[in-house]
Amino acid sequence: MSSILKVDQLQDSGGNAIITSDGGGNITTNKVGITMADQWRLTANITANADPITSNLERVDTSSFGYIGTGMTESSGIFTFPSTGIWLIRATRLSEAIADDNVLFKINVTTNNSTYYNIGASGVNTSDDGGSSNSFGAIYSEYLIDVTSTSLVKVKFDAISNNNATVYNGDSSSTNDGSSTRFIFKRIGDTWWIMN
Repeated sequence: MSSILKVDQLQDSGGNAIITSDGGGNITTNKVGITMADQWRLTANITANADPITSNLERVDTSSFGYIGTGMTESSGIFTFPSTGIWLIRATRLSEAIADDNVLFKINVTTNNSTYYNIGASGVNTSDDGGSSNSFGAIYSEYLIDVTSTSLVKVKFDAISNNNATVYNGDSSSTNDGSSTRFIFKRIGDTWWIMN
């Protein structure tokens, strides 16, 4: 059995028109664009292990920086989203990994404000070069998160080092590849529920 739904307009939760029909077969799509975007960073070096990273975190505040919307909030290393939707999370780690170490930089998410799961990780194994010297570099992880509830879905970042000695670089005045570990949060769209 099939059904037909006839409407003049579809709106988002804020009452903004997303799709409008004139009844004559002409449809207008109103693209709202990015409504939330934010960037944070480490303000000073930390030494792994940190599960999660809880210190030296700040929203970027240097020259020409701008963010969209209300931005993320952070408490004890736990980041809370300002609105539901599909979010792109990117974490870039700049570090000096000590010789003969295994290092991981992890994005973890909870959907019940309790149990966290690893959804993205990047790492380096400095024992691959014979363990003779420290390794410097930037690597990143990213993931799309469906934030269905701002009170239940949250994210945190872990800095893992087998030897508990690798340094994750931070800088309170720069987000360049050569100076700072950083995090980007970007809401790219609404959650769409499809019923079969």
